[in-house]
Amino acid sequence: MTDSPHASAPIRALIAEDEPILAAALAHALRRLWPALEIVASCANGVEALLQGLALRPDILFLDIKMPGKTGLEAAEELAEQWQDGPDGTPFPQIVFVTAYDDYALAAFEQAAADYVLKPVNDARLGKTVERLQQRLQAAKPAATATAPAPADDNLARLLTQLQAMTPAAPRLQMIRAAVGNSVRMIPLADVVYFEALDKYINVVCRDGEALIRTSLKELLPQLDPQQFWQIHRGTIVNAGAIASAVRDEAGKLSLTLRQHPTQLRVSPLYAHLFRQM
Repeated sequence: MTDSPHASAPIRALIAEDEPILAAALAHALRRLWPALEIVASCANGVEALLQGLALRPDILFLDIKMPGKTGLEAAEELAEQWQDGPDGTPFPQIVFVTAYDDYALAAFEQAAADYVLKPVNDARLGKTVERLQQRLQAAKPAATATAPAPADDNLARLLTQLQAMTPAAPRLQMIRAAVGNSVRMIPLADVVYFEALDKYINVVCRDGEALIRTSLKELLPQLDPQQFWQIHRGTIVNAGAIASAVRDEAGKLSLTLRQHPTQLRVSPLYAHLFRQM
Protein backbone atom coordinates (compact mmCIF):
# COMPACT_ATOMS: atom_id res chain seq x y z
CA MET A 1 0.00 0.00 0.00
CA THR A 2 1.15 3.53 -0.70
CA ASP A 3 0.48 6.31 1.72
CA SER A 4 -1.59 9.33 0.77
CA PRO A 5 0.46 12.18 -0.72
CA HIS A 6 -0.99 14.70 1.75
CA ALA A 7 1.81 14.37 4.31
CA SER A 8 1.18 17.83 5.77
CA ALA A 9 -2.42 16.91 6.65
CA PRO A 10 -2.70 13.29 7.84
CA ILE A 11 -5.74 11.35 6.69
CA ARG A 12 -7.99 10.75 9.69
CA ALA A 13 -10.43 7.88 10.18
CA LEU A 14 -13.19 6.98 12.63
CA ILE A 15 -14.28 3.40 13.31
CA ALA A 16 -17.79 2.58 14.55
CA GLU A 17 -18.22 -1.07 15.55
CA ASP A 18 -20.14 -2.39 18.56
CA GLU A 19 -18.03 -5.55 18.91
CA PRO A 20 -14.73 -4.54 20.56
CA ILE A 21 -12.74 -7.48 19.16
CA LEU A 22 -13.84 -6.70 15.59
CA ALA A 23 -13.16 -2.98 16.06
CA ALA A 24 -9.65 -3.74 17.33
CA ALA A 25 -9.01 -6.17 14.45
CA LEU A 26 -10.09 -3.57 11.88
CA ALA A 27 -7.91 -0.89 13.47
CA HIS A 28 -4.92 -3.24 13.57
CA ALA A 29 -5.38 -4.20 9.91
CA LEU A 30 -5.69 -0.55 8.85
CA ARG A 31 -2.49 0.39 10.69
CA ARG A 32 -0.69 -2.45 8.95
CA LEU A 33 -2.02 -1.64 5.45
CA TRP A 34 -1.98 2.15 5.78
CA PRO A 35 0.64 3.17 8.40
CA ALA A 36 0.10 6.92 7.88
CA LEU A 37 -3.64 6.71 8.58
CA GLU A 38 -4.61 8.31 11.89
CA ILE A 39 -7.49 6.59 13.69
CA VAL A 40 -9.03 9.39 15.74
CA ALA A 41 -11.86 7.48 17.45
CA SER A 42 -13.46 4.08 17.90
CA CYS A 43 -17.18 4.24 18.66
CA ALA A 44 -19.34 1.48 20.10
CA ASN A 45 -22.69 2.57 18.63
CA GLY A 46 -24.31 4.70 15.94
CA VAL A 47 -25.21 7.60 18.23
CA GLU A 48 -21.61 7.99 19.34
CA ALA A 49 -20.44 7.67 15.73
CA LEU A 50 -22.70 10.56 14.69
CA LEU A 51 -21.58 12.81 17.55
CA GLN A 52 -17.89 12.03 17.14
CA GLY A 53 -18.13 12.33 13.36
CA LEU A 54 -19.53 15.85 13.66
CA ALA A 55 -17.05 16.82 16.36
CA LEU A 56 -13.88 15.35 14.82
CA ARG A 57 -14.81 15.69 11.12
CA PRO A 58 -12.63 12.80 9.91
CA ASP A 59 -11.77 12.05 6.29
CA ILE A 60 -13.05 8.46 6.44
CA LEU A 61 -15.78 6.65 8.38
CA PHE A 62 -15.77 2.88 8.81
CA LEU A 63 -19.36 2.16 9.89
CA ASP A 64 -20.76 -1.16 11.01
CA ILE A 65 -24.22 -1.56 9.48
CA LYS A 66 -25.90 -3.08 12.53
CA MET A 67 -25.20 -1.16 15.74
CA PRO A 68 -27.27 -0.23 18.80
CA GLY A 69 -28.78 3.24 19.01
CA LYS A 70 -28.48 3.96 15.30
CA THR A 71 -27.47 1.72 12.42
CA GLY A 72 -24.47 2.67 10.33
CA LEU A 73 -26.84 3.78 7.57
CA GLU A 74 -28.86 5.97 9.94
CA ALA A 75 -25.71 7.53 11.38
CA ALA A 76 -24.38 8.24 7.88
CA GLU A 77 -27.69 9.75 6.77
CA GLU A 78 -27.91 12.07 9.78
CA LEU A 79 -24.27 13.02 9.39
CA ALA A 80 -24.85 13.99 5.76
CA GLU A 81 -27.84 16.13 6.73
CA GLN A 82 -25.88 18.02 9.37
CA TRP A 83 -22.48 18.16 7.68
CA GLN A 84 -23.04 21.33 5.67
CA ASP A 85 -23.75 23.23 8.88
CA GLY A 86 -20.04 23.08 9.73
CA PRO A 87 -18.04 26.33 9.43
CA ASP A 88 -14.80 24.90 8.08
CA GLY A 89 -16.01 23.58 4.73
CA THR A 90 -14.47 20.14 5.32
CA PRO A 91 -15.57 17.77 2.53
CA PHE A 92 -18.04 15.07 3.45
CA PRO A 93 -16.08 11.98 4.54
CA GLN A 94 -15.57 8.85 2.51
CA ILE A 95 -17.72 6.09 4.02
CA VAL A 96 -16.92 2.39 4.16
CA PHE A 97 -19.67 0.14 5.50
CA VAL A 98 -18.59 -2.93 7.44
CA THR A 99 -21.28 -5.53 6.96
CA ALA A 100 -22.29 -9.15 7.25
CA TYR A 101 -25.02 -8.73 4.58
CA ASP A 102 -25.62 -11.52 2.08
CA ASP A 103 -24.92 -11.29 -1.66
CA TYR A 104 -28.46 -10.11 -2.47
CA ALA A 105 -28.19 -7.02 -0.23
CA LEU A 106 -24.62 -6.38 -1.35
CA ALA A 107 -25.93 -5.75 -4.87
CA ALA A 108 -27.26 -2.43 -3.55
CA PHE A 109 -23.77 -1.43 -2.44
CA GLU A 110 -22.31 -2.39 -5.82
CA GLN A 111 -24.92 -0.44 -7.81
CA ALA A 112 -24.51 2.62 -5.61
CA ALA A 113 -20.69 2.59 -5.85
CA ALA A 114 -20.65 2.60 -2.05
CA ASP A 115 -17.60 0.99 -0.51
CA TYR A 116 -17.95 -1.91 1.89
CA VAL A 117 -15.96 -4.68 3.51
CA LEU A 118 -17.40 -7.96 4.71
CA LYS A 119 -17.05 -9.43 8.17
CA PRO A 120 -14.70 -10.95 9.08
CA VAL A 121 -12.41 -8.38 7.48
CA ASN A 122 -9.51 -9.79 5.47
CA ASP A 123 -6.39 -8.00 4.24
CA ALA A 124 -7.00 -8.66 0.53
CA ARG A 125 -10.42 -6.99 0.45
CA LEU A 126 -9.44 -4.23 2.87
CA GLY A 127 -6.30 -3.54 0.83
CA LYS A 128 -8.42 -2.82 -2.26
CA THR A 129 -10.61 -0.52 -0.19
CA VAL A 130 -7.54 1.36 1.07
CA GLU A 131 -6.31 1.88 -2.49
CA ARG A 132 -9.71 3.22 -3.59
CA LEU A 133 -9.90 5.53 -0.58
CA GLN A 134 -6.45 6.97 -1.29
CA GLN A 135 -7.41 7.62 -4.91
CA ARG A 136 -10.74 9.21 -4.02
CA LEU A 137 -9.29 11.41 -1.31
CA GLN A 138 -6.58 12.68 -3.63
CA ALA A 139 -9.16 13.45 -6.34
CA ALA A 140 -11.64 15.05 -3.93
CA LYS A 141 -9.29 17.45 -2.17
CA PRO A 142 -9.97 20.48 -4.37
CA ALA A 143 -13.63 19.55 -4.95
CA ALA A 144 -16.73 19.75 -2.75
CA THR A 145 -18.47 23.09 -2.86
CA ALA A 146 -21.62 24.06 -1.03
CA THR A 147 -23.64 23.66 -4.23
CA ALA A 148 -22.09 20.38 -5.41
CA PRO A 149 -22.06 17.44 -3.00
CA ALA A 150 -18.92 15.36 -2.66
CA PRO A 151 -18.88 11.96 -4.45
CA ALA A 152 -19.23 10.13 -1.11
CA ASP A 153 -22.40 12.14 -0.47
CA ASP A 154 -23.82 11.13 -3.86
CA ASN A 155 -22.87 7.49 -3.33
CA LEU A 156 -24.70 7.47 0.00
CA ALA A 157 -27.81 8.93 -1.63
CA ARG A 158 -27.72 6.22 -4.31
CA LEU A 159 -27.22 3.51 -1.70
CA LEU A 160 -30.24 4.65 0.33
CA THR A 161 -32.33 4.67 -2.86
CA GLN A 162 -31.15 1.16 -3.79
CA LEU A 163 -31.86 -0.25 -0.33
CA GLN A 164 -35.26 1.43 -0.27
CA ALA A 165 -36.09 -0.17 -3.62
CA MET A 166 -35.29 -3.57 -2.10
CA THR A 167 -37.86 -3.10 0.69
CA PRO A 168 -40.77 -5.53 0.13
CA ALA A 169 -43.81 -3.79 -1.32
CA ALA A 170 -46.52 -2.96 1.19
CA PRO A 171 -50.25 -2.42 0.53
CA ARG A 172 -50.79 1.17 -0.62
CA LEU A 173 -52.58 3.44 1.82
CA GLN A 174 -55.75 5.08 0.58
CA MET A 175 -56.69 6.91 3.76
CA ILE A 176 -54.93 8.13 6.89
CA ARG A 177 -56.67 7.49 10.22
CA ALA A 178 -55.41 10.12 12.64
CA ALA A 179 -56.29 11.01 16.21
CA VAL A 180 -57.65 14.51 16.76
CA GLY A 181 -58.63 14.93 20.39
CA ASN A 182 -61.15 12.22 21.22
CA SER A 183 -62.06 11.55 17.61
CA VAL A 184 -60.47 9.81 14.66
CA ARG A 185 -60.10 11.91 11.51
CA MET A 186 -60.17 10.21 8.12
CA ILE A 187 -57.72 12.02 5.80
CA PRO A 188 -57.54 11.22 2.08
CA LEU A 189 -53.91 11.01 0.97
CA ALA A 190 -54.54 13.66 -1.68
CA ASP A 191 -55.22 16.16 1.15
CA VAL A 192 -51.82 15.59 2.81
CA VAL A 193 -49.22 18.31 2.18
CA TYR A 194 -46.38 16.61 4.05
CA PHE A 195 -45.54 14.14 6.82
CA GLU A 196 -43.17 15.20 9.59
CA ALA A 197 -41.51 12.85 12.10
CA LEU A 198 -42.03 13.81 15.75
CA ASP A 199 -40.39 11.34 18.13
CA LYS A 200 -42.72 8.30 18.16
CA TYR A 201 -45.37 10.04 16.09
CA ILE A 202 -45.82 11.50 12.62
CA ASN A 203 -47.46 14.87 12.19
CA VAL A 204 -49.79 14.73 9.18
CA VAL A 205 -49.93 18.26 7.79
CA CYS A 206 -52.88 19.17 5.55
CA ARG A 207 -53.99 22.48 4.07
CA ASP A 208 -56.69 22.78 6.73
CA GLY A 209 -54.93 21.45 9.81
CA GLU A 210 -52.70 18.83 11.39
CA ALA A 211 -53.12 15.46 13.07
CA LEU A 212 -50.91 12.82 14.68
CA ILE A 213 -50.46 9.15 13.81
CA ARG A 214 -48.44 6.72 15.90
CA THR A 215 -45.94 5.17 13.49
CA SER A 216 -42.54 5.94 11.98
CA LEU A 217 -41.59 7.33 8.58
CA LYS A 218 -39.68 4.11 7.94
CA GLU A 219 -42.91 2.12 8.36
CA LEU A 220 -45.06 4.64 6.49
CA LEU A 221 -42.88 5.19 3.42
CA PRO A 222 -43.36 1.72 1.77
CA GLN A 223 -47.14 2.26 1.96
CA LEU A 224 -47.02 5.49 -0.06
CA ASP A 225 -46.89 5.91 -3.82
CA PRO A 226 -43.24 6.91 -4.54
CA GLN A 227 -44.36 8.92 -7.57
CA GLN A 228 -46.60 11.05 -5.37
CA PHE A 229 -44.78 11.20 -2.03
CA TRP A 230 -41.08 12.03 -1.93
CA GLN A 231 -38.77 11.72 1.04
CA ILE A 232 -36.76 14.96 1.16
CA HIS A 233 -35.21 14.62 4.60
CA ARG A 234 -34.71 11.93 7.20
CA GLY A 235 -37.78 13.34 8.99
CA THR A 236 -39.94 14.63 6.11
CA ILE A 237 -42.02 13.19 3.27
CA VAL A 238 -43.74 15.70 0.97
CA ASN A 239 -46.63 15.41 -1.47
CA ALA A 240 -44.94 16.22 -4.79
CA GLY A 241 -48.12 17.90 -6.02
CA ALA A 242 -47.89 20.41 -3.16
CA ILE A 243 -44.42 21.65 -4.18
CA ALA A 244 -44.39 25.10 -5.77
CA SER A 245 -40.62 25.55 -6.15
CA ALA A 246 -37.19 24.50 -4.92
CA VAL A 247 -34.89 27.33 -3.86
CA ARG A 248 -31.19 27.21 -3.05
CA ASP A 249 -29.82 29.86 -0.68
CA GLU A 250 -26.38 31.49 -0.70
CA ALA A 251 -24.96 28.69 1.46
CA GLY A 252 -26.14 26.11 -1.07
CA LYS A 253 -28.95 24.74 1.14
CA LEU A 254 -32.11 23.72 -0.65
CA SER A 255 -35.64 24.39 0.60
CA LEU A 256 -39.13 23.97 -0.83
CA THR A 257 -41.97 26.45 -1.01
CA LEU A 258 -45.41 24.87 -1.02
CA ARG A 259 -48.69 25.59 -2.72
CA GLN A 260 -51.41 26.83 -0.36
CA HIS A 261 -49.22 26.30 2.73
CA PRO A 262 -46.81 28.79 4.32
CA THR A 263 -44.22 26.30 5.62
CA GLN A 264 -40.84 26.05 3.90
CA LEU A 265 -39.34 22.57 4.00
CA ARG A 266 -35.61 21.94 4.11
CA VAL A 267 -34.20 19.37 1.69
CA SER A 268 -31.36 17.16 2.89
CA PRO A 269 -28.29 17.07 0.60
CA LEU A 270 -29.01 13.36 0.17
CA TYR A 271 -32.29 14.14 -1.61
CA ALA A 272 -31.22 17.24 -3.54
CA HIS A 273 -30.97 15.16 -6.73
CA LEU A 274 -34.77 15.09 -6.85
CA PHE A 275 -34.77 18.78 -7.71
CA ARG A 276 -31.77 19.19 -9.99
CA GLN A 277 -33.99 19.66 -13.04
CA MET A 278 -36.03 22.22 -11.11
